[in-house]
Amino acid sequence: MRFLIIIPAHNEEDNLPFTLNSLQQQSCKDFKVVVVNDGSTDRTAEVIRNYTETDSRFETVNLQKSEHQPGSKVVHAFKNGLQTQSMDEFDIICKFDADIILPENYLAEVETAFIAHPEYGLVGGLLYIEKDGNWVYEGNSNKHHVRGPMKAYRKECFVQIGGLRETLGWDNIDSILLDHLGWKEVVLPELHVKLIKVKGADYTIRPADYYGRYFYFLGLNRFLAYIASSKEAMKSKSASFFFDIIKSYENCRSQKLELKISKEEQKTVNDQRWRMLKKKWLKMWEVN
Repeated sequence: MRFLIIIPAHNEEDNLPFTLNSLQQQSCKDFKVVVVNDGSTDRTAEVIRNYTETDSRFETVNLQKSEHQPGSKVVHAFKNGLQTQSMDEFDIICKFDADIILPENYLAEVETAFIAHPEYGLVGGLLYIEKDGNWVYEGNSNKHHVRGPMKAYRKECFVQIGGLRETLGWDNIDSILLDHLGWKEVVLPELHVKLIKVKGADYTIRPADYYGRYFYFLGLNRFLAYIASSKEAMKSKSASFFFDIIKSYENCRSQKLELKISKEEQKTVNDQRWRMLKKKWLKMWEVN
């Protein structure tokens, strides 16, 4: 199987060499890498040239800097890179971040999983971050969800879900849609991917605004958005946090901001959330 790997990069001169070196060291050699330089003002372009001039598997696309919004910016850059390639030539479409280090067997193990399991639509490893000199599991989501920095899609699945959406929540929307279409999302826990930079560190959006916008662009109806907001407020032990999230969500609704998913896809998202809620409620009743 042949890999197409798209890597959006903005001011990643310090991190990108680690990512590209780890790709060159892969035991699986049948891949093409497109690094999308999204308006970098540092030496990112120079770093990319060190690879494109010496390894024909590496290419680059240069963009003017796009607006820094969580989710939409990175997908916008990804799509620009994807448009330069013919997907007919590839079997696996990857969206990788520019600040990860892959184990040498990463692509080989992903390929093996796809070949052995035709129902697999999305495969990835687990993210690890450095803490006190050790690499520890990041733990920002459950171990059954492939995180945004290291997505590998079977091409047929990628096409069926309509690709990635330029919106906050894109890396959950893809999971919901592919599951609805009968594909499986699978994490290979033995594949430890090192994340050099902590996600969200350079976002300027406040946490409450983030969650409110996230729940809106995910397509959640008002009831489910309020439930999700209450969960986040309980985690932070702050009642005011709940109202701040709701304010952000309602602002998006009143402005009728454009969603990047169809009405049918919104229904799919809400139905999936309802199923998750019912499952949790049943478990609570069984315990009691």
